[in-house]
Amino acid sequence: MSTAYAEELPYLDDVTVYRQLAAAEQSVSRELLRDPVTLARGLDSTYRMRPHLRIIGTALAEVERGDYDRLLILTPPQVGKSTTVAEWFPFWWLAIHSRDRIGVTSYSDDLALKRGKTIRSYVEEYGAEYELRMKAGSGAMQDWEVTRGGGVRSVSVGKGLTGHSLNVLIVDDPHKDRADAESEASRTALHNWYSSAALKRLQPDRNAVVSIMTRWHPDDFAGRRLAEEGRLEDGGRWKVIHLPAIADPKFGADPLGRAPGDPLPHPKIRTRDRRALMAWWADMKRTSIVRDWHALAQGDPQPAEGALVSEELLRLLRDTSTTVEPQKIAVAIDPSGGGRDVAGVVGGFLGDDGRVWITDDVSSAMSSADWSMAACRLAHRTNAAIIFVEWNYGRDMCELAIRTSWETLQREGVIPDDVLMPQIAPVRAKQGKLLRAEPVAQQMVQDRVRLRGVFTDLEREWATWMPTDPDSPGRIDASTILVYGLIPEANKGAIVHAPLPQAPTPGRQQPQAASAYERRIGR
Repeated sequence: MSTAYAEELPYLDDVTVYRQLAAAEQSVSRELLRDPVTLARGLDSTYRMRPHLRIIGTALAEVERGDYDRLLILTPPQVGKSTTVAEWFPFWWLAIHSRDRIGVTSYSDDLALKRGKTIRSYVEEYGAEYELRMKAGSGAMQDWEVTRGGGVRSVSVGKGLTGHSLNVLIVDDPHKDRADAESEASRTALHNWYSSAALKRLQPDRNAVVSIMTRWHPDDFAGRRLAEEGRLEDGGRWKVIHLPAIADPKFGADPLGRAPGDPLPHPKIRTRDRRALMAWWADMKRTSIVRDWHALAQGDPQPAEGALVSEELLRLLRDTSTTVEPQKIAVAIDPSGGGRDVAGVVGGFLGDDGRVWITDDVSSAMSSADWSMAACRLAHRTNAAIIFVEWNYGRDMCELAIRTSWETLQREGVIPDDVLMPQIAPVRAKQGKLLRAEPVAQQMVQDRVRLRGVFTDLEREWATWMPTDPDSPGRIDASTILVYGLIPEANKGAIVHAPLPQAPTPGRQQPQAASAYERRIGR
C-alpha cells in the first residue's frame, strides 16, 4: 500500500510520504473507534458482523457518549453478544479512556477470567495503535493494568470487587442455569451483591453498567433491575435492547424493525438466508421445553406456579400414537383484539373416544383478513366441517371475514370451486377469562383433551397464564372455543376445584384414580 501511495507522489521526499502514510493510518484507526463493532470488524477478519450486532454496537457507543448509563441487552444464547460486549467493548473503551477501570463479571471465575484474557490479548496485539501498552509487571490474569493506569478486573458475580474502583461494570450472564436462577437464595445473593458491592465501586466522574444475558426467571438479574429502576422510555434508567429469536409484537417495537415472525440473525448463518435462520430457530424451539424456549430464546420468562395447568400435565397429554377416529373436525377462531395482537386459530376434532384432540395451531399476529385466510386454509387442509367463532364479540364481523376469505381462496384456485365452505357456528363462552378457561383446564385434568403433537406456544400459554391476568392469550381463547364447540357440556357446569392431574388413559378406558406419581406432579 505504501509503494502505491508513494508512486502517486513522485515529487515528495521519503519523510513527507511517511508522515502522510502515518496520518492516513491514524485516521483509519480513529474511524474504527466509532463503536466497538466497527473496531472488531476492522481488526479481526473472523468477526462476523450482523444487523443485531450493529444495533448493540450503536447502543454501546451511546453509553460512552453519556446518553444513558445503564444498558441491558437480552438475546438468545450464541448470537455474538458476549464476544461483542464482554470482550471488544472493554478494549474499545480503554482505547478511548485509557485511565478507566473496567470490571468484567459472570457467573463463574473461569468465564470471567476467559473474557479478561481475551481483552488483554487485544491490548497486546492491537493496543499500540491506540497507545495502549501493558504495564510492566502486570502479569495477573485476573487483574491487569495498562501504562496509563486503566485496566480490567475479571471476577465472578458475588465477590472480588471490594477495594477496586470501577468506571464500567459489565455483567455477562450472571445466572449459571435455570436451577441457579430459580433458587431464591441464589437470586437474593446476586441482588445483594449488585446493590452492596458492585454499585459501590463505581466512580463519580464516569460510570456505566452494561448487562448482557439470556433470561431464566421473572426475578432474575434483568427482571429485578427493571422492576426497581424501570426502562428508559418509561422514565426509568435502563436502556433495553430486547432481541428475541422470533420477532413478537408483544415486546413492542422490534429494534431491528422485523415484522412479527421474522427470525433473529445469527453470526454463522447468512443474514439473507431466511430459510436457514428459520430452520435454526425452529430446531431450537423443537428441542427445548416450553419454558426454556420462551425464557432463553424469546427473553420472556414466566412463573412456574399458579397457572391453571402444569407443564407436566401438558406433556402427559401429548399423544401421537393412539388410534382414534375423528367424528367432527373443526377450526376455532379468537380474533385479535382486547389489547393484544395475536389471533387464535386452532384446529382439532372430537374423536370416537369422546375426547377433543387438538391437531393444529396457526395462531399469530394477524389482521382480520389474515386470520380469516389462515382459518379457511386450515379448515380446507383438515377437511373441517365447522368453524367455531366466539358469539360474545364480533360474531357478524367474523362471519363476513370468513366468507370473504373462502370466496377469495376459491377464486385464486387455492380451494377448489366444488368444495363447500364449512358451517360457521357461534359459541357463547362464559363471561370472564377465568370462567371461560377453567372448565377447559378441568377437561384437560380429566383427560378429555389431548394434544396430537407438541404445540410449544399453545402449551406455554396454558402453563403460564395466571387467573389474575386481565387478558388471556389468543391460543387459550381459541382452544377454549374449540372445546366448548365440540364438548358443549364443558360450558355448562359450575366451576369446582379441579381434581389432580392424571396420566392419559389409552383407548376408551375411563380415567383411573391418580397414582402416587401423578399426585406428585399435580398442580
